[in-house]
Amino acid sequence: MVERTTVQRRLGQSFALDRLWRETMGLPPGNTKEEPLRRVITVLEGSGTSYAVIGGIAVQLHSREPRTTLDIDLAVARFDEIPAEALAQAGFEYEGRYEHSDNWRAPGRGPRAERIAIQFSAEDTGIGDAVARAQLVDIGGLQLRLATVRDLLVLKLSAAEEPTRRLSKKRQDLIDAITLAEEHSDAAAAVPDLKPRVANLAATLLSIRI
Repeated sequence: MVERTTVQRRLGQSFALDRLWRETMGLPPGNTKEEPLRRVITVLEGSGTSYAVIGGIAVQLHSREPRTTLDIDLAVARFDEIPAEALAQAGFEYEGRYEHSDNWRAPGRGPRAERIAIQFSAEDTGIGDAVARAQLVDIGGLQLRLATVRDLLVLKLSAAEEPTRRLSKKRQDLIDAITLAEEHSDAAAAVPDLKPRVANLAATLLSIRI
């Protein structure tokens, strides 16, 4: 399990990179993921919803290299478990359901595009296991449920193999899987056929030219 001090340090680095990214892009100062993350976790915990933090935030909490991500990805077992009413009351705006995600936007006064996107995934390969095995970690006065490395690897490989997913996202999924496998060899060894799947994805995705 990732240690509390490590989680807090890595999240702090991520929030700092959020601010730097906005500055580099010439955008006005805006929210990092910190407040939206705390708000959505508070809603989920308060409503008794079982969930797991996945996606870029989970990868950065399990990895040594600092990184940032533009959204918050969460897993729930089924879409009908998302506490929609509680989220709306907390100021989150619903943006619609797609094949693999239920999409929300964080509260805020700024334009929609400048507020953090919240994406719930459900009912896909490995999602139920990720939710059931999520680990409680402290992010400074608030506990969140973080997907394990093994479950993240399963989710990242499945996403990279999804035929309809954008090439750029599939490549990032593959790179994330490789990063996690390199840093967590024990977890990687527990994922069936990880090496051939990674090799096949690398041969397919990294050789494609646009």
